[in-house]
Amino acid sequence: MDQKPKNELDFLLTANRLKNTPRTGWAVRGVSDFESVADHSFGVALTALTISEMIEGSFDREKILTMAILHDLAESVTGDLSLGGSRLLPQGAKAEAEERAMEELLSNMGFAQRWTRVWLEFENLENDEARIVRDADRVDLLTQALVYERTTGTVNLEEFWQFAPVKSFHFAESRGLIEQLLERRPRQK
Repeated sequence: MDQKPKNELDFLLTANRLKNTPRTGWAVRGVSDFESVADHSFGVALTALTISEMIEGSFDREKILTMAILHDLAESVTGDLSLGGSRLLPQGAKAEAEERAMEELLSNMGFAQRWTRVWLEFENLENDEARIVRDADRVDLLTQALVYERTTGTVNLEEFWQFAPVKSFHFAESRGLIEQLLERRPRQK
């Protein structure tokens, strides 16, 4: 039977919005040419894969990459909320909205349950794969902050560095990357 994948196509069209969904925290801080959520998701996937290779051990890299791609997928419905905006919401409101967005995005698709389970593993930091992706999410954030500080002269990005201090990372390898990023930061005035 030749079934047309209507639900999957609708999903892909909605997810495509991430290519044009701005990472609003950069805009709020005066960065003029800033990345999209899709740009960030690529950075997280590449960073997570890199970190998983740096750490001694055996990891499910398919799960790592799936988590990295899915970690901000809900933002294709909710949009990106900056650190400053998130703190103004009632506790748990952002997480609840993202969970509802994921349910909406994945409804009526055969893989919805599997993807939702992997996304929730990430959200709840249930395993080393999730912790690798969480570290990668923050390493990518600070890598991008360094790039903006170096290339745009934007110097008011301190809140991003404070959001992800070295001690907040799960793996020594991730902390090492952050220490190197800090060494390469332009002198702050």
